[in-house]
Amino acid sequence: MLAVNAVPDTNISGRYCLSTAYLAPVEYYEVLANAEEVLLEQHEFYIKQSYRNRCVISTANGLMDLTIPVEKFENGKTHIRDVRISYHGNWQAQHWKSIASSYNSSPFFEYYVDDLIGFYERKWNFLWDFNMEIQQKILGLIDIQPVVRLTATYSKDLPNDVFDLRPAIHPKKEAVFKQHKTYYQVFAQKFGFHPNLSVLDLLLNMGNESVFVLKK
Repeated sequence: MLAVNAVPDTNISGRYCLSTAYLAPVEYYEVLANAEEVLLEQHEFYIKQSYRNRCVISTANGLMDLTIPVEKFENGKTHIRDVRISYHGNWQAQHWKSIASSYNSSPFFEYYVDDLIGFYERKWNFLWDFNMEIQQKILGLIDIQPVVRLTATYSKDLPNDVFDLRPAIHPKKEAVFKQHKTYYQVFAQKFGFHPNLSVLDLLLNMGNESVFVLKK
């Protein structure tokens, strides 16, 4: 299997395996925009404190994690497609309030607000379904059409021609693709440019030019 550090920084091509993610970071969408094919892992066990139910946005006070709460599992493990979203707290209202207050002055917030707000009003039972639907919406808004195929079974060792990014794209790890293009950000004058935030940051700041940031 090819090592993660063998992934080229400037020419993202070939085949990749990704886990599901909530409003995934820019590098995740760089893969979707440039890969020949993406395998989306649907048979793994859920992993806590990962992008599977977390994204990072920029606010007037710095970076903020937005985390979707999930219901507890009896045996400590559950398959990703069986993870249920918890609605004991009003996380949708909290997430949308944070997004709106952070990006209401961004160039494209008003343009995309109607496309996004429904994800914070309707309720989904399963994290997988929510992630898939919001990802499809983002792909459509950015206008990229990746070739995505769901995994048939779980395998720790993938074929030699598949780069395994399931454990690599993670909030506590350095970005796999280190040569990000910079783009306009609302709070850049205050904090400097923050690379690899949620794709939402890219979309609301750059609109239909987001694709040019993602394409290598």
